[in-house]
Amino acid sequence: MDTLYDRTNDPRAVIEADRAHVWHHLAQHKPFEPGPNAIDPRIMVEGRGLRIWDIKGKEHLDAVSGGVWTVNVGYGRERVANAVRDQILRMCFWAGAQGTIPGALFAEKLIEKMPGLSRVYYANSGSEANEKAWKMVRQISHKHHGGKKSKILYRDRDYHGTTLACLSAGGQQERNMQYGPFAPGFVQVPHCLEYRAGDAGGEGYGERAANAIEEVILREGPDTIGALCLEPITAGGGIIVPPRGYWERVQELCRKYDILLHIDEVVCGFGRTGTWFGYQQYGVQPDIVTMAKGVASGYAAISCCVTSERVFDMFKDDTDKLGYFRDISTFGGCTAGPAAALEVLAITEEEDLLGNSARMGDYLQGKLQALMDKHAAIGEVRGLGLFQGAELVADRETREPLEEKKVQAIVADCLAQGVIIGASNRSMPGFNNTLLFAPSLIATKDDLDQVVAAVDSAIAKVTA
Repeated sequence: MDTLYDRTNDPRAVIEADRAHVWHHLAQHKPFEPGPNAIDPRIMVEGRGLRIWDIKGKEHLDAVSGGVWTVNVGYGRERVANAVRDQILRMCFWAGAQGTIPGALFAEKLIEKMPGLSRVYYANSGSEANEKAWKMVRQISHKHHGGKKSKILYRDRDYHGTTLACLSAGGQQERNMQYGPFAPGFVQVPHCLEYRAGDAGGEGYGERAANAIEEVILREGPDTIGALCLEPITAGGGIIVPPRGYWERVQELCRKYDILLHIDEVVCGFGRTGTWFGYQQYGVQPDIVTMAKGVASGYAAISCCVTSERVFDMFKDDTDKLGYFRDISTFGGCTAGPAAALEVLAITEEEDLLGNSARMGDYLQGKLQALMDKHAAIGEVRGLGLFQGAELVADRETREPLEEKKVQAIVADCLAQGVIIGASNRSMPGFNNTLLFAPSLIATKDDLDQVVAAVDSAIAKVTA
């Protein structure tokens, strides 16, 4: 019998099968077309720790956790694979209208990490988790507010997923282009990036940035707004750490106007910033938290929409046949996700990966800041934990962004050196200029030294 592993003995056959039939994410395929100048699609075949190997045998240090900030506990975790195998042999799936053992046990463990929240709704992706949250907000609007309070506020530069509803709440214009018209009832509020705030920055900027949200609330009418959806730290929009006073004011506004606070932890959750969830860096109490990516560290597909009991109680009414949350997620019933997530959570605790994220994040930020003394192209370094960014500029005085092709050339040069980093791309026209670093939470100083050395060399070469 022809098996997967038999066929990988012929790399050329795999590459050609990929070239002929696979439609890659976020990729222009014209360069893959057969011809004298054709390039091969890159195919990754093995990973151990932070190292991965492509089908041609080249080794890379992965500083972006699987390309999209997912593999938090590193590659090759046999105990996670075994947990998934054992579970799917016993019971691979049952629709979420009933329960499963790993679903119940992981929900219990997860809620222990999230004081003030109590209910877990399973789905299979971050986009889907956010869709669930917004459907909850809309149903609450109809059932409890006479159809009012249905609008959902989202922030410029934030990203919440790739479905049409998620793009409707998408603050990255390039990702939205050519996909409209979008769903109504989503309203944008300003970003909170002080580096790009001009004269509005300085002392008290965090509170002023949050007050800009209140201006939108008053303009739209508080009785029309059901939820405010924010990333705790803006991810692909440039690694934006909200300034001091911002989150406290956001919480005040949500309570003042009876607006549900929905925090999108799809990227920041499960230790990325040095706490279990990014919002826990700021002492706020959300009503809804969504998560995916690091929950199972890429070993299985899973996402969660976690709510307070107050939100859950709004759907308990057996006098109304439409009173419950009438939603379903087929693959939210897969047991592999919570089985893997239980093991990932245990590894995170046993190996103190939250602490390592915090310590190594400080180390990485310090190394990147040291590069600023060497390279005028680095305008600002910012981040929390193992989630760091370096905004690149053509001129430090004017803060003119470095042109995107040079930013991408730096990423490509690092790749040629065997180090995979990220950069904001296809996001904000004219501002796709931030290098992004999100290695697995097991990263060591030696790993980070290798990453920074590659960036140092690449910036020197590209901006010479």
